[in-house]
Amino acid sequence: MTEFRPGRFQILPTIIKNLLIINVLVFLAQITIGKNTTFLEDTFALHTWQSPLFRPWQFITHMFMHGGWDHLFFNMFALWMFGSVLENLWGPKKFLTFYLVCGLGAALCHMGVLYFETQHFIDQYNALNPSSPTYVGDMTNFIVQNNIYNGLPSQFSNNIPGFAQFLYEQRLNEATLGASGAIFGCLAAFGFLFPNTYIYLYFFIPVKAKWFVLFYAAFELYMTIQKSAGDNVAHVAHLGGALFGIILVYYWKKNNR
Repeated sequence: MTEFRPGRFQILPTIIKNLLIINVLVFLAQITIGKNTTFLEDTFALHTWQSPLFRPWQFITHMFMHGGWDHLFFNMFALWMFGSVLENLWGPKKFLTFYLVCGLGAALCHMGVLYFETQHFIDQYNALNPSSPTYVGDMTNFIVQNNIYNGLPSQFSNNIPGFAQFLYEQRLNEATLGASGAIFGCLAAFGFLFPNTYIYLYFFIPVKAKWFVLFYAAFELYMTIQKSAGDNVAHVAHLGGALFGIILVYYWKKNNR
């Protein structure tokens, strides 16, 4: 099976339809209920293990939250585009299993990398010792390296240690949200099963699915290596979702499932 040709398939199969509805409803709750409170994000978005906000259910719930209309739209469009084909091929139960496994795999990969990055950050903060002769320099370096704001917020103009603590808490409680990891699994599976099917970039440029997936994976790997402090995209989660997707679909195909 190397090329996908649409037949009597459902344009909007059951699981895809329900996932679209759930994601839209959750996002509407985010921009209404969550407008004046961080409760939804603190409770249901994914947080690093070191954060006091971490809860086990976040491995699932973060997949149904998004950071903006553009984030939601592109994720849901890709889910419909690639997921519909897979659900029609496998059926709803098998596709839902695949989707959740890819999402969980993406979260595990992301959490593994995030743990080591955060631990280094925690050690750096804990090393700030007021009694040390290099305290001022150490704190200045900590702030410069981790300050995501342009300059010093006015409320901390006379409280540099307070600003350092604020940055520490912000970083420790930073949230990850979105269905991108699971959707990258769908994209990888589509490219594996239908490598010669054309994907039209910007609805105009034809690219075979296998090359699209390989180029996208290479781009995500490059961005992972080059990641800067201002990049808030979970590239490792994307790669993790694609990896789990490939492994699972390869296993199923090898065992004639």
